Parts: sequence; structure tokens; C-alpha cells
Amino acid sequence: MDQLDLLAEEIRQEFERVNAARDQAYQRSRELISLCARSIRAMHRSEWEATDALLVELNQAKETFVADVQDFPDLYFAGYTQDAIKEYVEAHLTYAIMRERPLPTPTDLGAESNTWLNGLAEAATELRRRILDIIRLGHSDEAERLLDVMDAIYSILVTFDFNDSITGGLRRRTDTVRAVLERTRGDVTTSLRQAKLEAALEALEAKFNN
Repeated sequence: MDQLDLLAEEIRQEFERVNAARDQAYQRSRELISLCARSIRAMHRSEWEATDALLVELNQAKETFVADVQDFPDLYFAGYTQDAIKEYVEAHLTYAIMRERPLPTPTDLGAESNTWLNGLAEAATELRRRILDIIRLGHSDEAERLLDVMDAIYSILVTFDFNDSITGGLRRRTDTVRAVLERTRGDVTTSLRQAKLEAALEALEAKFNN
């Protein structure tokens, strides 16, 4: 029975280590998601210096987060861990798209391929807010550029016709991108027509004033 007691104690200590790592990972995942939200908010406000600083902080938080769970595969692949990394991917991809820079790859971001794709889907939907902010000030080529990016992302995502257990629920997010894309295309089209109408009226007014 002494052997049984020793084995039970070893297992108990192992479980305690896993439980402590789980509690810490959950807390760090919430902190990471909060930093992602703050970064994206700064992007929408075009506060690029603040965004750059937040992304540095975000990178450090993500590295610490992953280091805490890298010895515990069950924790690394847990839903809350991959959700936090997805938000991290979304922040970086949104930044790259808004700033017209190359998209960081899954390897660049230290993300699983399916997590990266889900982050890409959420970055695409995030562009709607940016486009609406632009067209409130008047139609512009930037709104059309971002709409084209949304369309390109959807066209890629829809080709990943695999089971959700492989893609991490990508199909649902792809459907969301499609719905957001359709609404945004309608908004941009209306904005373009409004801009053309206003230009025509201004031209007509100028003609009569001459």
C-alpha cells in the first residue's frame, strides 16, 4: 500500500501543476483578449503610435501566455487558449490590412493554421466598421479598397470545405463574413451613388452659375 500512496501523491502533484497552469492560462487569456480589443479600438481611431505600442505589449503578453501552457498540450489546445490566440491574430491582420502591409503568416504569429484562418475571418468583419467610419465622411477609394479585401478574404475562406473539427468552426465564421460583406457592399454602393449624385449636382450648379 505504500507504493499506492506514493503513486497517488505523484498523480495528485501532477494534477495540482496542471490545475495551477490552467487557472493562470485562463487569466492570461482574458488579459490577452482585452489587449487585442484595445489595439483594434486604437486602429479604428487611427491612433497609430498608440496602436504600435499596444501591439508590442500584445506580443509580449502572447509569448508569456503560450510559454505558460506549452508543456500542457490539453491546455494549449483548449478553447479559451485558441480563442485568445485567434483574437491576437485578428488584431495583427486587421492592422496589416488597414496599413496596407503584408499579412503576417501563421508562422510569423505562432498560431495554428485553423486559428489563423478564424482570425482572418474576424479581421474581415472588423473592416466593416472601418468602412462605415470612412463613408460617413464621404465616399473614398479607401472604402472600396477595404471592401475588395473583404471580398478577397471571403473568396479564400469559402474554399476551406472541411469538418469543423479540423477548421475550428471556420464555416460559421465564413457565413458571418458573407453576411457582413453583403451588407457592406450595399453601404459602399449607396455611398458611391450619393457621391456621384452630389458631383453631378455640383457640376450642374456650376454650369448655371457661369
